[in-house]
Amino acid sequence: MGAKKENNGDEMDEKVKKYLRGEAANLEGLKDKKLKGQLAVREDLYGKSAKTAAKIEKWLLPSEGGYLEAEGIEKTWRIKQESIAREIDISSSKNQYDIVLPELGPYTLDFTSNGRYMAAAGRKGHLAIVDMKTLNLIKEIQVKETVRDVVYLHNELFFAVAQKKYPYIYNRGGTELHCLKEHGAVLRLQFLKNHFLLASINKFGQLHYQDVTMGEMVGNFRTGLGRTDVMQVNPFNGVVALGHSSGTVTMWKPTSSVPLVKMLCHPGPVSSLAFHPNGHLMATSGKENKIKIWDLRKFEVIQTMPGHAKTLNFSQKGLLAAGTGSFIKILADFSGSQNYNSYMTHSMAKGYQVGKVLFRPYEDVLGIGHSMGWSSILIPGSGEPNFDSWVANPFETSKQRREKEVHSLLDKLPPETIMLDPTKVGTVRAPQKKEKPTKKEIEAEMEAAIETAKDTDFKKKTKGRNKPSKRAKKRQEMIERAKKPFLEQQIQEHERSRKKQKTNPETEMPKSLQRFVRQKAA
Repeated sequence: MGAKKENNGDEMDEKVKKYLRGEAANLEGLKDKKLKGQLAVREDLYGKSAKTAAKIEKWLLPSEGGYLEAEGIEKTWRIKQESIAREIDISSSKNQYDIVLPELGPYTLDFTSNGRYMAAAGRKGHLAIVDMKTLNLIKEIQVKETVRDVVYLHNELFFAVAQKKYPYIYNRGGTELHCLKEHGAVLRLQFLKNHFLLASINKFGQLHYQDVTMGEMVGNFRTGLGRTDVMQVNPFNGVVALGHSSGTVTMWKPTSSVPLVKMLCHPGPVSSLAFHPNGHLMATSGKENKIKIWDLRKFEVIQTMPGHAKTLNFSQKGLLAAGTGSFIKILADFSGSQNYNSYMTHSMAKGYQVGKVLFRPYEDVLGIGHSMGWSSILIPGSGEPNFDSWVANPFETSKQRREKEVHSLLDKLPPETIMLDPTKVGTVRAPQKKEKPTKKEIEAEMEAAIETAKDTDFKKKTKGRNKPSKRAKKRQEMIERAKKPFLEQQIQEHERSRKKQKTNPETEMPKSLQRFVRQKAA
């Protein structure tokens, strides 16, 4: 029993160390008692918060994420899906499957934020809604025209589909609710769930933002960089990124007609991009066979890897999936040093062309949309093991869903809150102190103003009004006018300095004693 308690105590100490903010400050050498007391209170608060976080992790987050662990000279990227299938339980083995529909492909996918439902869309017009928990087909419809993309809105009841001419919004039962004609022939769709905005890019390079609660068009911008089908939203700040054929990535918000950021990422066209869930990392792939990881806080390349990716996607735990041809590669950064290495690989059947890879939230599952249908494989350690039912609940009831929808509508953020650094929202801008120009700078400005006044050309006027004396007089007036603001500024400065030097004894003394001050003789 005693040994068990010791083990628990050691485990808690390790967890507390994880949440501490480095070593405690040494307060022994401080002479200022007030500062010493304030810092001691702060350090005590840090210790308490670390202990609370450790207790929450132990009691409220019981599930731990597991990864593939190789033994000896074994490599994780050599482990096949067949080997994993032999070692897992029956409920997990249900997540390994292939749906083959070659006449209706290629397919693209989207999951709800809680990972419970999936929407699959085939290029030939086939739409399907699947319950991923029971693997039951809820609804399938045939729209009988080209479908380019599909995206879920705020919950599983509504989804938007980019069809041949316009994007359409359908409900869960397959009923067409809206036709968004203003968007045009859309290539890619993204939904900003905190702002209830549906963002689209059409084949003419126009970016549209539509508020799905009011139906109002919030933004409509022409990018000016040509047609693109590479579009992704940053989950951290709601900024939409577009990858262009010139190798640039532009970042947009609905209240600005010019991009917030325009960065050259590749020498050739950008084929895909993805954002890390923390919003600070971005992965891009170019046609020159390079995959780059970018730090968006500094806009610098952290890592460059060989290889091409037609589609990229980050998991909740930071794994990166890259798909090209019939091959999928999973990259991982277990050390936290932002150095990605090969973790797993998966080869599809010969002839399958991967169109989209997408990690399923709260599950160790990767969904793959390809030319022959869609598939699902297991990627251990990709999903978040502990879900917060206030954020996303995979087991939510219809009553909980209704309640959540009301709360999310009340908490809807206005489009103005979308910016590169959302932590600035609600802060006060620091006042900027104007530096006083030096005497030399004022003189230089005055000389420059006089020179411009001297060089002014006069219009040639009628005889009598164009005399040299009149022109000289007019030039002198212009020079005096140019000098005037500088002379006034000098007079004001002189007055201020004189007032400071002049000390009045009456103002220095209390009011009751001012009558005893000796008056100077006139």
